[in-house]
Amino acid sequence: MVDIVRKRFGLLGRNINYSFSKGYFTDKFNNENFTGCTYENFDIPEISSFPEIIKNTSDLKGLNVTIPYKETVIPFLDKLSKNAAQIGAVNTIKITKKGKLKGYNTDYYGFKKSLEPLLQPHHKKALILGTGGASKGVAFALDELDIPYTFVSREAKENAIDYDRINATTFDNYQIIINSTPVGTSPNVDAFPLIPYEFFTDKHIAYDLIYNPAETQFLKKAKQQGAQIKNGLDMLIFQAEKAWKIWNK
Repeated sequence: MVDIVRKRFGLLGRNINYSFSKGYFTDKFNNENFTGCTYENFDIPEISSFPEIIKNTSDLKGLNVTIPYKETVIPFLDKLSKNAAQIGAVNTIKITKKGKLKGYNTDYYGFKKSLEPLLQPHHKKALILGTGGASKGVAFALDELDIPYTFVSREAKENAIDYDRINATTFDNYQIIINSTPVGTSPNVDAFPLIPYEFFTDKHIAYDLIYNPAETQFLKKAKQQGAQIKNGLDMLIFQAEKAWKIWNK
């Protein structure tokens, strides 16, 4: 009888029953015959519970990290990849054979790969709604694409404007509008970022990192004005496959 090597993976976050990752990786393991591989949710109320997961979960090889722990998990890690260190947010953790924890960011890769096919010469600048961990990966990808960007926050900050500043001129200057906030995620599907949607045109891209629902109010309102829309599903698939490669290299 052949011994099956058990490998456990999972998602670290809060209120993550809705999560894409568990279903995606469970299906992947079944469809591609990764016998012995399992994926589970580690839903914790505070990041301070994270060391207990590492201590008490045997055979754990890798984790995805989601809201709200992409930044606060960093002090618990032994090492960061160069990109994760630059971005300042982690969404993938590899647990080495020696039990060390190394943080990576595959969000930026997934976002970049999913946005690139949409880009045309008139898409020159981007507006990033939100300043949390997800926005950092978006900004890093835009840097790699040589697309200047501005953050939008509920309060004006040193590197961000507030929502009240967005007007027709803003939409003239920024042709890519990216929602990196959780506003509009299921079950709160009627919510949307408070921006003047009437200024979207067919020259704009509206990109929402949310994938559930597939078409958020943000995307619906932008589409009504003729904008090209994109949700976060492809980004998630690209970043998940990148994470799988990291865990197995």
